[in-house]
Amino acid sequence: MKALLLKAKGQWDSMPVEEIDTPSPGKGEVLVKIHAAGLNPVDYKTATNGNPNWEYPHILGLDGAGIIEQVGDEVTEWKAGDRVVYHGDLMRKGTFAQYAIAQAHTISKLPESISFVHAAAIPTAGYTAYQALFRKLHIHRGQTILIHAGAGGVGGYAIQMVKYMGLTVITTASRHNHDFVKKLGADYAIDYKEEDFVNRTLEITNGIGVHAVLDTVSSDNATKSLDTLTFNGQMAYIAGAPDFAQGVSFARPLSFHQIALGGVYQSSNTAEQADLAMMGDEMINLLLGGYVDPMIKKTISLEEIPQALVELSERHVTGKIVAEIEQE
Repeated sequence: MKALLLKAKGQWDSMPVEEIDTPSPGKGEVLVKIHAAGLNPVDYKTATNGNPNWEYPHILGLDGAGIIEQVGDEVTEWKAGDRVVYHGDLMRKGTFAQYAIAQAHTISKLPESISFVHAAAIPTAGYTAYQALFRKLHIHRGQTILIHAGAGGVGGYAIQMVKYMGLTVITTASRHNHDFVKKLGADYAIDYKEEDFVNRTLEITNGIGVHAVLDTVSSDNATKSLDTLTFNGQMAYIAGAPDFAQGVSFARPLSFHQIALGGVYQSSNTAEQADLAMMGDEMINLLLGGYVDPMIKKTISLEEIPQALVELSERHVTGKIVAEIEQE
């Protein structure tokens, strides 16, 4: 099979496409013929320093959509020919290839009405947003939420889902992305380069603050965001924990939630791993209902992935980039 190979850590911007052996599924696994693979910042971030569990050459890519080619032993719920989408295990070889191995209990069925390209744009960013909002923050109608980096993958999916749930949405984004995030459903967009987002958020909420914050930026940004939370406010963070001691008091108790979507593969808790499939099913239903747009910025080839990862690393990409590995 053809695969994009990471020959050594740090070489993600110059990965060649080469022929390697097609893997075979083991017990509880399926072999997926990859039709489309989504790109995410985690791809270049992990490849920069490598991982002690990888054997080189390694194959990056966590988001895959395609057709099951073969099932392994003890797989009874899936068969060859099934269309699927999934979020893969960071420790294993990934989806930037013609074929990839997935764990059967973590994949979701993909209906014919959704393209592989649209589906592949969802898992890492979409499931992360879903987990933060519905597994951790337990958002509900009438609340107000501050979502950082709304023009990115996680932020963009989060905006769409919370708007569907009936929340008031405040987001941070560069000014040239304000139209984009408002089309996704943001009620207010704050240019973090020109405005103090804490002061602006408190102004929007008449000094009360927001019920929840989703921080996708940094530990420092999460710490600053504590000042935007109201009484019993909650924060979910994916890019570093805030300084929990800052702004927390008896008069303003707060709750914190760490989001580490792929970390579940390092656990022996198969029920929690299977929740990846459940979140995938829910995201597919939102896509089918027209409540979520996959936000695809562009579609590329397998060979073009390294340059696209460079674009992601420069932090100027709005929405999602998807590599089409096999034409539908």
